[in-house]
Amino acid sequence: MAGGTERARKTGDAHTADGAGMTEGTGNTASPTRWQRIRSRLFDMVSVGVVDDPVNQGYDIISTGLLVLNLAVSFAMTFDGAMTRCGTTLRAIEALTVLFFAVDYVLRALTAGCLFPEKSEPKALVAYIFSMAGIIDLLSFLPYYLPVFFPAGAVAFRMFRVARIFRLFRINAYYDSLNVITEVIVGKSQQILSSVFILVVLMMASSLCMYSLEHEAQPDVFTNAFSGIWWSVSTLLTVGYGDIYPVTVMGKVFGICITFLGVLVVAIPTGIISAGFVEQYTRLKRIGDVAQEEDVRFIKLELKNGDPWLNRAIKDLDLPDGLLIAGVQRNKQIVIPRGDLVLQLTDTVILAAEALKDDQPVNIKEIILKENHPWNGREIRDLDISRKTFIVMIKRGDTTLIPRGHLVLQQGDKVFLYSVGSAAIADLLEF
Repeated sequence: MAGGTERARKTGDAHTADGAGMTEGTGNTASPTRWQRIRSRLFDMVSVGVVDDPVNQGYDIISTGLLVLNLAVSFAMTFDGAMTRCGTTLRAIEALTVLFFAVDYVLRALTAGCLFPEKSEPKALVAYIFSMAGIIDLLSFLPYYLPVFFPAGAVAFRMFRVARIFRLFRINAYYDSLNVITEVIVGKSQQILSSVFILVVLMMASSLCMYSLEHEAQPDVFTNAFSGIWWSVSTLLTVGYGDIYPVTVMGKVFGICITFLGVLVVAIPTGIISAGFVEQYTRLKRIGDVAQEEDVRFIKLELKNGDPWLNRAIKDLDLPDGLLIAGVQRNKQIVIPRGDLVLQLTDTVILAAEALKDDQPVNIKEIILKENHPWNGREIRDLDISRKTFIVMIKRGDTTLIPRGHLVLQQGDKVFLYSVGSAAIADLLEF
């Protein structure tokens, strides 16, 4: 159900199989069709937790807000006073929000190929429709429209509208703590199923035994073996409603034994889930203790005519140690930089390099010269800067200039400063 898991698991494959159209072994990529680009864009929009674009983030906010509004209206419609005063408004809000759920379902069905890139289009659509998320999305709007065609089942259809509340689990993508709950339940699913199996066996056995002990004394209450299931459930789960209870001595003794067993059985899944949380947080803490984070720097480099990397495979590039190609942007799509990928004109190569592991901090700052900056119209050699600060590059428009001493700086220039200490250029950044 977690949108965040959905997005993290599928995004890379979706861009490769659907958006980029990569062909294995050729080193080239086929340009994506207009529909593939639109579908990839729609998939980014409906995938919860993708906040790299204002449209995607805005869609998340709108969908979550309409869901909360729909649930609030559903509760308000159960009050006679609210329906008397605002019934028309509440029904209109419900109709609008349900229509949004229907449109959202259609968009997710259309982008199922991006969610399951390893499957063909029909199989991907079927996989989404019968997935837990797909069923919940369908039940979010379908019961609202079914009474139009089947008026007799209006009451039953209304019950299925409760499925809308499960759409709230999509906010899982924004909170790692909620993902921990999912991971614990999935990781301990076998043990939980075993405890549920034990509970079902005890429930059936206790129901049969209680029928044998109480049938003669209470023939109207314990009419058959299954009539004691309600008693066994309320007893084993320690609820104890008291509407069905034994009256014979043996029945009471047996009821006491079942009550004690119920406490033990309920404690089993509770202990399993609690142990799972402890293990999960211990594992995360252990990973944090033994792992060491290092910063990675990224540089974008657009290939132009005359570039020595043009028409060369990545594996043939003589890259220095510690530098790697993290991605290649081609036609607004990210292509996986496999060794046989041939770089083409207008490709944007994303280079990644480790941060310097040195005791002496190194800082590179970028300064854009505005109208009143004191460096405008001055040669580099006449600038009053620290001896520990050096101008390493100047970018003027799309042109990169070598910072020679006689070069005159102009308004709009981007000046890249290398400094051993951050305090040396702090004053320059104020302009």
